[in-house]
Amino acid sequence: MNVLIAEDDYRVADIHCQYVKSLKQVNEVKTVATAKETLLELKNWQPDLILLDVYLPDQTGIDLIHQLKEECLTVQVILITAATDISILKGAYNLGVIDYLVKPIELQRLSDAIEKVSRNNLVLNSQQKITQTMADQLFQFKNIKKIDGNHLPKGIDQLTLEKVRELLQQQKKGITAEELGKLLGASRTTSRRYLEYLISIREAKAELVYGIVGRPERKYYVVSSE
Repeated sequence: MNVLIAEDDYRVADIHCQYVKSLKQVNEVKTVATAKETLLELKNWQPDLILLDVYLPDQTGIDLIHQLKEECLTVQVILITAATDISILKGAYNLGVIDYLVKPIELQRLSDAIEKVSRNNLVLNSQQKITQTMADQLFQFKNIKKIDGNHLPKGIDQLTLEKVRELLQQQKKGITAEELGKLLGASRTTSRRYLEYLISIREAKAELVYGIVGRPERKYYVVSSE
């Protein structure tokens, strides 16, 4: 693919340019420093992918995306920013950018993002009938199989696990598997499986408590990192 790097810091642009050129998925790379130059290259050169900095001298990257999509609906955009404002992330998400990278960028992460674009192009340019596997490949970056270097056990999904972590963090007085299941929208058995997994990796702990009818029940707490 052809890649256009829109970055006004020439040192950063050069580092990214040299690295992107080394990737097997990339045919040619050009750099520009302004929004105006970006639009001009889009019309004349028609890149497949734009690595777009949020803060260009003459326009923000978020505002520029609207114009880019008007000129070429198929161009894919990876937004790059040092900003920590959540509104930037929301804007990028709502405008359909393919990925979002926070400066300073890890070059391997940049490589992963470009690999994602390459895989998406294979799906979009396919002539065969769509399958669920193809759709999953397009709309999901990858199925994350590891956490802290260890493979997740059968029955533990990464996205659900992160949601359980988030909910458990919010429960300062602890929570039962049944209570968590209601918040999670899952069965008591499912929520308990995730809670017990967090205990196994020492991110949670449990204590026996007695309910109204005197039946003992496990109450789960997040393990403090302090």
